[in-house]
Amino acid sequence: MAKKLSYEKALEELETIVEELQGELVNIDDLEDKTKRAAYLIDWCRDKLKGAEKQIGDLFNK
Repeated sequence: MAKKLSYEKALEELETIVEELQGELVNIDDLEDKTKRAAYLIDWCRDKLKGAEKQIGDLFNK
């Protein structure tokens, strides 16, 4: 069973990927997978934040 992704876990994973890329710890064979995963996590976090922003906006616009 796959774990449900949380914002905090997504952000932690993204930070780890960035550190690996900046520290040149990623070999060239894994680079494409890491950058694809980072792009997915960025989009996922952005969508999560937009959803929270909408909920807050709806709350105050009632």
